[in-house]
Amino acid sequence: MNLEQLNSQIQDLKTNLEKDLESASDIANISTKYLGKKGEFKKIAKEIKNIDAKSRGEAGKLLNQLKINLQKQLSQASNIQSPVSNIDLTIPGKKPAVGHMHPISQAMEEITHIFEQIGFTRVRYPEADWDWYAFEALNMPPSHPARDEWETFFIDIPDTTKEIVYDENNPRKRHPSKAGGKVVLTPHTSNGQVREMERLGKPPIRMINIARCYRRQQDATHTQMFHQFEGLVVDKGINIQHLKGTLDYFASEFYGLGTKSRIRPFHFQFTEPSFEVDFSCHICAGTGIKNGEKCKFCKSGWHEVGGAGMVHPNVLKAGGIDPEEYTGFAFGWGIERTYTLKEGLNIDDIRLIYGSDMRFLEQF
Repeated sequence: MNLEQLNSQIQDLKTNLEKDLESASDIANISTKYLGKKGEFKKIAKEIKNIDAKSRGEAGKLLNQLKINLQKQLSQASNIQSPVSNIDLTIPGKKPAVGHMHPISQAMEEITHIFEQIGFTRVRYPEADWDWYAFEALNMPPSHPARDEWETFFIDIPDTTKEIVYDENNPRKRHPSKAGGKVVLTPHTSNGQVREMERLGKPPIRMINIARCYRRQQDATHTQMFHQFEGLVVDKGINIQHLKGTLDYFASEFYGLGTKSRIRPFHFQFTEPSFEVDFSCHICAGTGIKNGEKCKFCKSGWHEVGGAGMVHPNVLKAGGIDPEEYTGFAFGWGIERTYTLKEGLNIDDIRLIYGSDMRFLEQF
């Protein structure tokens, strides 16, 4: 056999394939006929051994191209012949995977909504702030343990204490843009108290400040970066009853009806009097007993959440408000702790919240 005869067989095969495709009802059978183990292509390919050695390379190229053309024609014919009736155009398409807010972001939204219902306005103040707002304006002297660099993150920039200026129209009020002193990563959201007083200038004030905070602690119940929410109310005639009512309201809304708050005497530098805040346990309904045994969650019927108190007169003065005319209360604690105390979560290590394990995050 020579190349001319091979070309003739190839053309005959192509012509026969076109005829078969025109009248075919089953492309699979035609594919087997031409490309199967005993198909027409194999028969021609076997003849290559009879071609002289000089022409075999060219013959091989012709056969390779023939196979490619056969596969292409059969594939196109198969697509054309596919029954359209099997496609249901009314079936909804597959939706792409949609993410969701981080659990702490969800808690922020819920807390914000709860307080907005009773007239609080959500604000946010700097996470890197002058130590005047973070400590001094909050009645915390330079010797206070919280101002130690083993407790608080200080930012390494020049100390500008000498640049402190005062508002000429209000000797008690420092100019907010030139507070001076050292700069810290705020260890609490309480730096927003005096800033909010300066912003509004005059009560009434109902603030809820939510922001990131930073402290040099890291274990199963603490992280070096965490979130807090700070409540501040200042007006004429504000007293502890208003504070207690607000705490009861939040406990009931966030943890469920029947949850109560309890305040215990404590000491915070920027409130007087000061209180530790406990909420009744939602697992044992505040009894301390669950299924005849001591509640494993709270062990006493109550769990501690944070601190609160009446705003110290010195803090009101730092914000330019006369403590003889106005009083106020403040409260605040970590969002992570508040959230993990919810029923059913059973989170025993707060660091899980800031990990990247999708098995954990996808549960929320």
